[in-house]
Amino acid sequence: MLIKRGSGWLGAMLVLLMAGCSHKSEVKSLVTPYVPPTPVLKPQPVRGVWLATVNHLDWPPPASLTLADPELRIARQQQALVQRLDKYVALGINTVFFQVKPDGTALYRSAILPWSAELTGAIGQHPGYDPLQFLLTEAHKRGLKVHAWLNPYRITMNTSPATVSALQKTLRQSPASVFVLHRDWVRVASDRYVLDPGLPQVRQWINSVVAELVKNYAIDGVQFDDYFYYETPSSPLDDSRSWQQYGAGFADKASWRRNNTLLLVKEVAATIKSLKPEVAFGISPAGVWRNADKDERGSDTRGAEAYDQAFADTRLWVKEGLLDYIAPQLYWPFERKIVRYPTLAKWWADVVGSGPVKLYIGVALYKVGKPTATEPQWGEEQGVAELKRQIELNETQPGVAGTILFRDAFLDEPQTQQAVNYLRSRWGKQ
Repeated sequence: MLIKRGSGWLGAMLVLLMAGCSHKSEVKSLVTPYVPPTPVLKPQPVRGVWLATVNHLDWPPPASLTLADPELRIARQQQALVQRLDKYVALGINTVFFQVKPDGTALYRSAILPWSAELTGAIGQHPGYDPLQFLLTEAHKRGLKVHAWLNPYRITMNTSPATVSALQKTLRQSPASVFVLHRDWVRVASDRYVLDPGLPQVRQWINSVVAELVKNYAIDGVQFDDYFYYETPSSPLDDSRSWQQYGAGFADKASWRRNNTLLLVKEVAATIKSLKPEVAFGISPAGVWRNADKDERGSDTRGAEAYDQAFADTRLWVKEGLLDYIAPQLYWPFERKIVRYPTLAKWWADVVGSGPVKLYIGVALYKVGKPTATEPQWGEEQGVAELKRQIELNETQPGVAGTILFRDAFLDEPQTQQAVNYLRSRWGKQ
């Protein structure tokens, strides 16, 4: 294009415009492009349920063990699990705490523990499938998380001759029961066979059980229940030999026992983190650490104390950050005089504070619709009013990261159906 000489300023402008058009790629905008902020997503609260297998409390169905055809038994047990998981999804439950070690046996393939009699009626008998793996596959398909729930020290639920005979028969199997392999580790407490928590080799054995489980299964967490030192006045644990052997340096047996429990917690936590740091480690202890009349740091309650009765310093575990979560069992209503639910829930929230340990609160679904003289609140509106108060507190109290229902079978009981409908309306998909 030709520009005439007489065009003056207009010609010059045309030249500049042409130059700009021919070098558009070199022009940089002075305006910073808008980038929307990344939303900060609040972690979804845990809405969990305990699925107990000891004594067939929740699963597997007792009737399945009467089926002569193993394939029918397997199908019935698997069908029952799938039905439970579908119910959880419908209710908005997102985490199942599955009891994989109810005693000295397992509901998963193990080279350390024999198969549980809960699956077939006989200790050590292969059930024909792997219940934990089946549950994991089906639960993860549905977006549910699975925590493997273990009772660390319990071997049996009784000391009957029939139980002893069944345990002795495992000597001809692989693996055999710890009861027959390490009889010197075994004690009686609360009319049950248990392992002695005071023996270092027992802690090492429990560690090996946890390590095997974490290595072999895609579990989301490991949880211990509150059965550490579990004894009754009529059936105390006789650990005098181990106290004599290992108790030097402690002022009294109680301090030594608490240290044994602390060592187990520390060792298991280290084992899990060394193998799969993403697997959460939690414990569900009795709700009261200590009452304030015993320790000014304790709660304004008058309940049984984990510190003194189970020899579990649960507050210390939180303060030292040994756990990923703690799930105290707060099985009292709002207005129970000796232990008020809100008092204890807020005490635990203060203990957890802004630290790394999450707080999930265990609530007593099993009491809903069953009022008593000391706890009439469980009958108010068939228990819905009390459950609603507890759930609302859990979901509004800073520091509380979730709720766990005790336990699965009570989702189906007639007296809980109004409460279950409430849970569905609050947690379920709208």
